[in-house]
Amino acid sequence: MRLHYLDYNTDGGGGTAVVCLPGLSRTAEDFDRLARSLAAPSGGRRQRVLSLDYRGRGLSGWDADPMHYALPVEHTDILTVLDAAGVASAVFIGTSRGGLHTMMMAAMQPQRLRAAVLNDIGPVIERAGVMRIKGYVGRLPSLRSWDDAVGLLRKTVGAHFTSLSDAEWEMFARLTYREEGGVFRLPYDPQLARTLDATTEDSPLPDMWPQFEALANIPVLAIRGENSDILSAGTLADMARRHLRFQAHVVKGQGHPPLLLDAPTIAVIEAFVSGVA
Repeated sequence: MRLHYLDYNTDGGGGTAVVCLPGLSRTAEDFDRLARSLAAPSGGRRQRVLSLDYRGRGLSGWDADPMHYALPVEHTDILTVLDAAGVASAVFIGTSRGGLHTMMMAAMQPQRLRAAVLNDIGPVIERAGVMRIKGYVGRLPSLRSWDDAVGLLRKTVGAHFTSLSDAEWEMFARLTYREEGGVFRLPYDPQLARTLDATTEDSPLPDMWPQFEALANIPVLAIRGENSDILSAGTLADMARRHLRFQAHVVKGQGHPPLLLDAPTIAVIEAFVSGVA
């Protein structure tokens, strides 16, 4: 299995590495703006930043068995990449599924984590958001242009992202779809949708409180989209009560997950990373 990752500022500047883990159907490119900012900040120490593609996403290989698009298999892949890249410990930034991996890492290999940024994910996952995601993962109507792509994205998630500029919608679309020779496609194996087959209105969702509590000894920054239907305001408050070294940042006008493209959010993450790395 070929596993791809982006590696920014490989000399690291002497600081602790930062590892970025994307969401379920997302890719390493989601973190490009943030990674470039962390790798070459206007002030403070430059960081080595790695951004990973899970198997079946981005430029990583597709698996013949879609049941391997599972957290335990992906977690082993993450460890393999970190070892190959020579990263023994890092600040982890996990968006959605990437945050689940970060909490799993804390429970299974706590020595790997110096600090954690959880982007719109927590120990309680809201069912409404999961069912919404299940409704679109692996599906792509026919698109003829980037205007069509932006229009589809606005139709799909526009109710949750109410403050994006036209330029941000364009960037969001180009991170969400791929175009080659006039043909649009998804940047992941459509069989990824099979991972949600067993998720129904009645099926139990995982309780990740034990994994979250494994983060107790390191600083945590939790980011929540103001309109998120995955991480509730109540869960965010519960996380703050249970963790002594906890910070929270709410991204106004964005849903699940915040895009990490806006300057204020990048500045918050930069300050957090520079304070712990």
